[in-house]
Parts: sequence; structure tokens; C-alpha cells
Amino acid sequence: MKTRRLPPPGPGGYALVLVLCLTAVALLTLAAAMSWTSDTRRTTERNNEYQKSLAAAEAATEKAVGLMESDFRNSGAGTVWANLARYHAAVPLAAEEATWGRYAFSDGAGHANQLIVTNLGTTTYTNLGGAYQNLKGMAATFQVGAAARNTRGRESVIAGVRQQVQVATIPLFQFAIFYNILMEISCGQPFNIWGQVHANQQMYVLPDSALTFRGDVGAVGDITFSRAPGDSRGPPAGAVTYQAGHLSGVASLNLPIGTNNSPAAVQALLDPPPSGEDPNSAMGKQRFYNQADLIVTVSNATITATSGRSDGFGTDLSAAEVNQFVSTNATFHDAREGKTVEAITVDVGNFTAWNATNATLRVVEGHPVGTLYVQDKRTLGGTQLGAVRLQNGTVLPSRGLTVVTPQPLYVQGNYNGYNSGYLGTTNTSATYPAALMSDAITILSSNWKDANSSLGLSSRNAKPTTVNAAIVSGNVPTSVFNSYSGGVENFPRFLENWGGSNPFTYNGSIVCMFPSRYATNRWGMSGVYNPPARNWSFDQNFLDPSKLPPSTPSLSTMIRLHWNVVAAQ
Repeated sequence: MKTRRLPPPGPGGYALVLVLCLTAVALLTLAAAMSWTSDTRRTTERNNEYQKSLAAAEAATEKAVGLMESDFRNSGAGTVWANLARYHAAVPLAAEEATWGRYAFSDGAGHANQLIVTNLGTTTYTNLGGAYQNLKGMAATFQVGAAARNTRGRESVIAGVRQQVQVATIPLFQFAIFYNILMEISCGQPFNIWGQVHANQQMYVLPDSALTFRGDVGAVGDITFSRAPGDSRGPPAGAVTYQAGHLSGVASLNLPIGTNNSPAAVQALLDPPPSGEDPNSAMGKQRFYNQADLIVTVSNATITATSGRSDGFGTDLSAAEVNQFVSTNATFHDAREGKTVEAITVDVGNFTAWNATNATLRVVEGHPVGTLYVQDKRTLGGTQLGAVRLQNGTVLPSRGLTVVTPQPLYVQGNYNGYNSGYLGTTNTSATYPAALMSDAITILSSNWKDANSSLGLSSRNAKPTTVNAAIVSGNVPTSVFNSYSGGVENFPRFLENWGGSNPFTYNGSIVCMFPSRYATNRWGMSGVYNPPARNWSFDQNFLDPSKLPPSTPSLSTMIRLHWNVVAAQ
């Protein structure tokens, strides 16, 4: 058999083969491109759905955290512990926002319509986290977790989030300086501030001399290098140094009084409770009147003293006992207020001696007096100012002493300096826990004489004086009418010629919570005082809970510790 060889393809055949090959390659490329496009689209869709689900899961944890924070601020840690079941069920609802109807929420472990809310330990006094890592407080840490899935998406993707938060109460006196109102510092001398500083509003920092913050500084508003509105003084000459962190926009720190922390609401804590107020309400628990061990009331004709609420206000001191340490026969002139001070004078030394041995209150209350509340109910004229004055206060009760009055408070001479060798120093190892709470506070030196109070400034010469105590009080704020408030450097008021060289030594915690109601004349008038050399320091004792003054208030806050994405099912 003969085999016939086919002729080789002509040019047209080669072209056809080439076209077929190119077409095949193009189809393969197209198929690959279409597959890649489809995969990319699907990946993009999955990523988009994941991000949306992640946002929904975060929203669920934020809802639970928000409820916890509200309960904690209004009612304390006990309410948070009692409401854990409420937080477990706090998934976002379509009734709150239609978008949430598209999502299925779970705890990330397959349990629908609930969140993870677990406590990571009991409430203990411990180091705090976040912005308050240099402080201690009563704190409990909780973990809040949620997972979410878009039930109407083309890609069924689930995402999970967990947060750790700390609910904490911080003793107010752990702050070197705490302002619930606008805060200003414009020191005319070199000024070193040791310890943590916080302002619940704006902070204006523009010194006339060198100012150094040696601890963390935080403000809810801005920290501004300028004068506050209304302060028309000239340009400054000093510089500011922050040796630690300083941060604007921090969380507000509030007292747990069941309402807003407006200056008026906080100032009401100094007042006796109104008729009908429940002493177990949030406000009632925080009132110093309800925490006092001894309440002294001065009226036009009488001085009475009674035990505190723990005894049902049911035990009265005899007149002979009260007269040992309370008198009302002294007056003096306040050059800043332009008024005659009708003083309720408390001899702290005599009070301390009486407090060490008295059987009247020690039996019914079970301990010596730690918180003394003094109120003035006298009817006074427009040129008179009712106030409390503390004298002879070098030695305090060993348990410590907190003195509270709704009126202005004057402290005369050295206060809480048991070891006289430490007067004029920052050594507080021999002091006792002490706090002074009032409408306004004025320091009268150890050289103060009532008889000279209405004379010129040259007749009111001060001598070195030391005060070791936390101070909660008010000021006269800067305004277009009042000019500069005097700032932190003039928060304790003065009425003498300190000469710029006689030192006023202060160890404690400065807390300005409200504008003064009674001592309301502005700072800066001539003939009132010449400033002391300010030797001020934060009392490190206040970082030890056993050394805090009686009736120390605590601030409530929620601290966010960690946030992370977790795998969910």
C-alpha cells in the first residue's frame, strides 16, 4: 500500500492555528481574570461585612460599658455587681436603631442574644490603670465581649470584640491639685508642683515665673498656654515645664452624688441636708453633715453640740464640755472682704485634749471624734461675716481630724505640726491625717493679732507658718468683672505682709470645687497682703489609705484598659 504525504499547510492554515491558539490563551486569561475578579469581589465583600460586623460588636460592648458606667457613677460599685445580668442581655436593639435589626449578636461562644460580662476579681484597693497608673483606689476589673453577624449580607461573616474596663473610686486627696471648675496657674515665684493634677474643665497655664509640673497633668477641656478670658494682666515672663505627661480631653472625674457634678451640686455637700432627704440616697451618703461625729451649731443665743447620724444625732454635750473648745467672743477685720469677721473660734488643742478622754461620744460612737462639723445660724448684718477660726492646732487627735463648715474658714498659726522640728519642711512623718473643708480658706500666720487686723498692711507682719492638711474650698473665679481669680497660687487666701521672704509651708492636697458663696470679694485689691515665699508640696501620706483624713471623698471613674479583636463562633 502506498502512503500519500499531505502537503504542508499554506499560509492560511498557519494563521488559523495561530488564531485558535491565541483565542484559547485569551479565553484562559479571561477565565482567570473573571475568577480573580470574582474572588477579589468576594474578598472585598467579606472584608466589608467583617468591618461592619466588627463595628456592630464594638457597639454592643459599648452599650454594656455605658450602662455599667452610668450605674457606677450614680450608685457605686455595688450596683454594678448587682446588675451583671442586665449587662449580659444588653445587645443593641432594632427599637434603638433600625440598623441593629440586621445583626445577630452573641457572646462569641455560640450563645445568642447575650454578651460576655465577667469580673476578673473582687473589688480591692489596688494600683489603677490607664491615665491613673500612678494612683491607687478601690477598683474592680471587668471583661466585656460581644460578637456580631450581618444576617442580611451576601457573605455571612462574624466578628468579635472584647474590652477590659476598671470601675474605680479614687480618694480625692491623692491629687496634688484637683479643680472641679476652671483652673488657672500664673505663679509670680518659681513654683514646683509634685503629684498628679486634674481639672474637670479648662486649664489655663501661663506663669509669671518658672513653673514645673513633676507629675501627670490632665484636663477635661484644653490645657491652654494663655490667660483665661477676663484676665487682663500683661504678658507673662515665665516658662512651663512638664516632666511627666500632660493631656487634654481626659475623662471627667466626679463625686458619686447621683446628679451632675456642677459646682452648685458639689458645694451642697457642705450644707446640712434639706428636710426629707434620704440619708441613704447618693447625695445623702456624701454629705459631710451625715458623716460627722460631732456637730456644733451656733445660733444667736446658744452653742450646741450633738453626736452624728451614727448615733441618730441623739447625744448632746454639756455646755461645760462645749465651752472647753468653742467660743464666739472674738472679732477681727478681713481686709479682702472689707467686713468684720464674727468668729466661731475652735481651740483645736483643747478639743484634742477633750477628745482623748471624753466618755460622752466615745461610748455611743465607739471611737474619738474624727470629723467635726461647725455651722453658723446667727443673724448677722451686711458688714459682718460669719466664719470659723481654728487656733492652737499644732497637735491634732491621733486618729486625725477633718473640720467642715459651710462658712469661710480661717486657720491661725501652725496646723498639724506635732514635731516642731519638722515645721517649715516637707517632712510629714509626724503629722496626723487632716482636712479642712469650707466656703473659702484664709491662712493667718503665727504672728496674727486681731487688734491689728484693721490697721494698715505694715502693721500686719507675718511670720513663717506651716499647715499640713488637705483643703477643699472655693474661690472667686476670673470674669470680665472680677479680673484674675488669683489662681492656684492664691487658693489659700492671705491678709498679712509676708514680705516675699517669710515662707508659708504647705503640705497637703489642694481641691477647688466651686465658687465661694460667702467670701466673695475678688483677688488683687491693694492693701490686703504681700505674698509669702511658697514652700508647697503634695503630702505623700495621702497615697496610703490608712493615712487619709476622716471623711475623705472619693471620685468615681471608669478606666478603659484593653480593647482587642477576638475570634468568635
